[in-house]
Amino acid sequence: MKASKRAIAVAVILAAGSALAGPVVSPSTDAAAMAAALAGTGVSISNALFQTDGAEAGYFGSGASTVGFDQGLVLSTGKLSCIPGPNTQTGCTGPGTYSSLRFDFTTDTGSLFFKYVFASEEYNEFVDSQFNDAFFLLLDGVNIALLPNGDSVTINNVNCGMNSMYYRNNSGPSTTACPNLNLDIQFDGLTTVLTASAVVGAGMHSFEFKVSDVGDSALDSAVFLQAGSFSGIDPGGNVPEPASLALVGLALAGLAAARRRVG
Repeated sequence: MKASKRAIAVAVILAAGSALAGPVVSPSTDAAAMAAALAGTGVSISNALFQTDGAEAGYFGSGASTVGFDQGLVLSTGKLSCIPGPNTQTGCTGPGTYSSLRFDFTTDTGSLFFKYVFASEEYNEFVDSQFNDAFFLLLDGVNIALLPNGDSVTINNVNCGMNSMYYRNNSGPSTTACPNLNLDIQFDGLTTVLTASAVVGAGMHSFEFKVSDVGDSALDSAVFLQAGSFSGIDPGGNVPEPASLALVGLALAGLAAARRRVG
């Protein structure tokens, strides 16, 4: 077992105390250790930096049946205690509005792959509203967290009615088009496992994972990042498409002004 994966396993075991069906979480602010846990084949990582305004991040394990992969990192817009299931709370909210992990990297192959899952308590009540929490994968400042049709990964873009093939519903009554899967996780909805990919040139590049509340600070969202999947080699043998050239601006206007009832 690699040292980074061993660190995840130890942290999760200490936090859990016993095996659970849903994800088990353990907080961390150690940017270098968290970045190392993501590094896979064909990449070298340096200059890691973790930033937050009070929101929590850390390791998770036992995520295979809910998240879609067993272990890795989780960045949240609030508190990690809003993650473990079952889904019994009407609107879990913690302090903060964003968390971010950034680092510099080089790749041996000129290619880049990464696997992740976005989840939120904003589902399903606030779909198509201004409360449009989002996840960004910024490669040299350009967002590559995109669906196959080019849409970014936000509440309004992935849900029961939009890009539903990439969405897993975990709240409300079941329908034929969007059944409630009753996953053992607190979030009301989450994406399927998504893969970001890009072709990069030689030399040093920057990468940032960032999950953010948008519209206000209520109702947590999070992104799950698969351990060891930040790689220059895709296990499926796929060749990545060139990264989008459209720069993405992240607007968090009205965080203090916007107010709504959680429930």
